[in-house]
Amino acid sequence: MVLATVLFACMGVCVKLASAHFGTAAVVGMRGFVGAVMMAAIAWGSGTSLRTSVPRLHVQRGLSGVFALSLWFYCIGHLPLATAVTLNYMSSVWMAVFLIGQMAWARQQGQDGRRVDPRLVVAIAVGFAGVALVLHPTLAREQLGAGVVGLVSGILAAMAYVQVTALGRAGEPEVRVVFYFSLMGTVLGAGMGAIAWCQAPPTLQRPALADIPAIAWAELIGVGAFATIAQLLMTRAYARGSMLVNASLQYLGIVHASLFGMWLFQEHLGLDSLLGMALIVGAGMAATRFKPA
Repeated sequence: MVLATVLFACMGVCVKLASAHFGTAAVVGMRGFVGAVMMAAIAWGSGTSLRTSVPRLHVQRGLSGVFALSLWFYCIGHLPLATAVTLNYMSSVWMAVFLIGQMAWARQQGQDGRRVDPRLVVAIAVGFAGVALVLHPTLAREQLGAGVVGLVSGILAAMAYVQVTALGRAGEPEVRVVFYFSLMGTVLGAGMGAIAWCQAPPTLQRPALADIPAIAWAELIGVGAFATIAQLLMTRAYARGSMLVNASLQYLGIVHASLFGMWLFQEHLGLDSLLGMALIVGAGMAATRFKPA
């Protein structure tokens, strides 16, 4: 999960750069296409079959995951990067809410639900407080709509992570899970792009592909490459580890993103950001210690 957060930070840099030349649908579609090709190659090389006995789980995971990704990419293009990342990391809080709701439902039905150490939930809350300190986001009035979109992306992402856990328990290998997610991203991204293209006003000048610089294409492909490897690692983490522990460790992605910002964009961290990073790391360590048996 820690390595996945590093690669997701690299993906975020590529998304921000590629969004200056491509629409959200194109970024989502290319992310899925590159991922599908890479996963098909890995499956062929490792002898892993792509045939699945739980197609409905893959469809559910794909729909929630792709739409969450699309909304998040939209936010990155329309909100300050710090704000967009903060809203996306609300997914961990939603996951805790989902899990507590499942436990309450199980008790209501007379079933023994798995108990969650309250300190683990506190660790997640502390981690989010650290995220807020690192990013200290502000939303302007005209950005309220995009902010709501970001909150919805966090909810959908939380649903997708829960479904990844279900796929792992169903015995689906990581390569197969990521392949079908990438395939759905390719299809849905292409579909959204086609709809946007057809509905664009005739007077709107569409940029020619030849006019897009080569570096922009490299950034677009980088979105798919970084995201696919990170997705594979994250899928393995959620399939084999505790859902809430992985949710806390995901906060480390903010630390990596902050370091990339200092290195690539000459951003400087204040005392509040350093304190937030310490809280994030501490929350991840605490979550590892307090994870359910």
